[in-house]
Amino acid sequence: MKKISPITILSVTIAILVVAVVGLLWFIKSQPDPIRGIPPITEISPTEPDSSVWGTNFPNQYSSYLLTADNNTRTAFGGSEPVQKLDVDPRLITLFVDYGFSKDYREDRGHMHMITDVESTERITDTTPGTCYSCKSANNVELWKEMGAAQYANTPFSTLGKQIEEPLGCVNCHDSASMRLVVTNPALERALEAQGKDWRSFSRQEMRSLVCANCHVEYYFEGAGNLLVFPWVKGTRIENISEYYQEIGFSDWTHAESGAAMIKMQHPDYELFTADSTHYKAGVACADCHMPYTKDGAAKFSNHNMRSPLIEPEASCGTCHTSVNYATERVAIIQQQVWNTMVITEDAIIEAALSIKEASKVAGVNLAVLKEARQLHREAQLRWDFIAAENSMGFHNPSEALRILASATDIARQGQLKAIEATGQGLDIQVNAP
Repeated sequence: MKKISPITILSVTIAILVVAVVGLLWFIKSQPDPIRGIPPITEISPTEPDSSVWGTNFPNQYSSYLLTADNNTRTAFGGSEPVQKLDVDPRLITLFVDYGFSKDYREDRGHMHMITDVESTERITDTTPGTCYSCKSANNVELWKEMGAAQYANTPFSTLGKQIEEPLGCVNCHDSASMRLVVTNPALERALEAQGKDWRSFSRQEMRSLVCANCHVEYYFEGAGNLLVFPWVKGTRIENISEYYQEIGFSDWTHAESGAAMIKMQHPDYELFTADSTHYKAGVACADCHMPYTKDGAAKFSNHNMRSPLIEPEASCGTCHTSVNYATERVAIIQQQVWNTMVITEDAIIEAALSIKEASKVAGVNLAVLKEARQLHREAQLRWDFIAAENSMGFHNPSEALRILASATDIARQGQLKAIEATGQGLDIQVNAP
């Protein structure tokens, strides 16, 4: 009998191992995406807008989400009670004069009220584009797939509204098969691509903040088609956003007092939080505070009653902070400081705007210098509004919020001085803020 050489035995062994490894890898790859938690009771369509269908498989998450219909609670500087901000701070009427936000500017209610609130605001007109539904409905995922983002945005608000039935829900953040967190807003996808980022490479903890950026961001409507765009090409800091808007020559409206081409900031919660805030650098996600983990028996799940962490700080803050009272006291101090600074900034911006108005009436005014003053008004107000429109009264990033407000105040005062310079004479302009 011929003896088999050791080399032959080794070669055969290696070949068998290679085949086994390849077979194992093929088997693993061919498996369906893992499902978190218990096996599903019902199959859910990838674009299913009705969250109650998802609730069959995830009753705890769905039942807690339904609580957003009744979580109207006012906090010191926000919350979800539909308070009219124009009554709280009448300066806003002058700051947004001749723009929709000077007529109606209410606090947002919980997610269940999104469609009702956007359709009832006095800012809606006959020319309002369908783009305004972009962050309001679970129907969007299917509509974007069927219509495309461009056609969706170019459809009139009143026409598109006939296809909008479900408020923001499960499908806006989750893949129905695996329940993993996903980006669903085409504008966010494009904004990340412009920065060379692929959200599919993000960790789950990173995604627990990024999915909030489907909506909680600064945005604008591009061109005649009103396409939703996030101004992140140059970065997400306020200076990057300002530079981008200036480069493309964009403005939302012309200020009736100063004549400046203005920008209305939306709700840049994600941008402010991710600007190297303390919590962000510590690895904290939006969901950790706004959707803290809770238990129903042995089941642990994220509470989908999304609201201010200050309403139930033991669940939101107590996970990390040994003294919840100390943590909430710090929040109160920070928010009061940001509010006080913000009011000072508002007064400076209003005085700049009214100084420009008075200077424009002077015969022989230097129009070139007056143009510089208007540009300074624009730059000051968009910085102030970056903090004012953000939902945390600066707490998402206290040092950055105060830095931006200080910069806004300084720029506003420069604008006021430029207005005086434009007249070629000293003006004694007395301005009383509302």
